[in-house]
Amino acid sequence: MKALDVYYGDSRVLAHLDMRVRPGEVVCVMGRNGVGKTTLLKTIVGLLTPRRGAIEYGGAPITHLPPYARARLGIGYVPQGRDIFPMLSVRENLLVGARRKQPPPEALDYVLSLFPALEALLDRRGGDLSGGQQQQLALARVLIADPSLLLLDEPTEGIQPSIVEQIADVLERIKREGRRSILLVEQYLEFAWSIGDRFYVMDKGGVALESDRSGLRLDEVTTHLSV
Repeated sequence: MKALDVYYGDSRVLAHLDMRVRPGEVVCVMGRNGVGKTTLLKTIVGLLTPRRGAIEYGGAPITHLPPYARARLGIGYVPQGRDIFPMLSVRENLLVGARRKQPPPEALDYVLSLFPALEALLDRRGGDLSGGQQQQLALARVLIADPSLLLLDEPTEGIQPSIVEQIADVLERIKREGRRSILLVEQYLEFAWSIGDRFYVMDKGGVALESDRSGLRLDEVTTHLSV
């Protein structure tokens, strides 16, 4: 992403923002509420169009591609709030994520190996699951399409600690597999620190701090996160 300017009406939310995610890397984006983190993810996935700047994926420009075309290229998105289909079963939610009538058996086996608790819930409606189970389903629904870039918007928000630990374990496994990059928006510093390779801290629509793990000063990050 290069020099992105994104507006809501006349209000500029992202201002000349530059950011990069390398193959196989986990990049964490942090910052106070309202600094543009969710706007950034929506712009990458194509739900918002930048007024200026460019987005490249795999070395090719995608700034003006529609969301479905970006998904076909391998960009997967788990929004804040999960947005599962409450009236569909867990199995049906996964079929929607796979974008085909019947996903390959190995794809279903893979996501169930990441989230084994979902196997017993395949015929249960998504709306009947707990918040933690819904978050696992939202992640599984994206992963079943085998994305190469995974965008996660605060996956630990409102989730019980045991599920947060399971999600951390899943992201660690994905990281070890080395086939996907992850761009993680997260307020929970301990969680981000446990998984991240590089960190961006946003403020007022731009990047206030950028560092890899070895150079990150937690006191500086905390200062930018405090209200």
